[in-house]
Amino acid sequence: MGFLNNTTVTVDAILTKKGRELLAQGTEAFNITKFALADDEVNYKLFDVTHPNGTDFYGKVIENMPLLEAIPDENHVMRYKLVTLPKSTQVMPIIGVSPASISFPAGGGGINNTGVEVIASTDKATDNSYTFILHNKSVVSINVSTGAGDSAPGATTPFFLGDDDVDNSATLVAKSVLIESITLNTAKSTQLTVIGNDTGATSTITITNNLTIASVQTNTAGAAGG
Repeated sequence: MGFLNNTTVTVDAILTKKGRELLAQGTEAFNITKFALADDEVNYKLFDVTHPNGTDFYGKVIENMPLLEAIPDENHVMRYKLVTLPKSTQVMPIIGVSPASISFPAGGGGINNTGVEVIASTDKATDNSYTFILHNKSVVSINVSTGAGDSAPGATTPFFLGDDDVDNSATLVAKSVLIESITLNTAKSTQLTVIGNDTGATSTITITNNLTIASVQTNTAGAAGG
């Protein structure tokens, strides 16, 4: 990661693997329909309302900060996306997710039989529905638990997955979802991102699946021997 020269207006863009594929097909295939804005590099604590030169200089330090160059890695850029909220909004909405994390035990039994319901709630505002993004559907399964209705909107804040994650992801619009374990060769973890469809607030929890073929066989042998 580097910094751009902010003395001139600069647009710095890097195409993802999918973007390069579309561009190679021609300008008609490469058609940008959505974009997101973020302010990752801005430190708002530098806004100085005591500046001796007056209001025009309150944000001068922020305006002179270097800009980050573009990199196609959502883990390091575009982490603080800008959203549109009602003009009367005084505090930022916060998404609460219950449970805060999920871990399916090895060997089966317990929560593996019924799955875990993930319920989202919004503090400081109201979301009528949520978009649930399971980053890797080969780790666990996801299904709607409580529906959001046919008129529920899609996410207002785009969430960018890496090129390698897109094909493995699963997205549902609902009020709550059911996460169930599947039997794996080796224990794996993934993430579930929840987006408020009205506020754009986001939250992410970690899901770990320890249910493997070996652990089930061991558990079954132990039960038979007991």
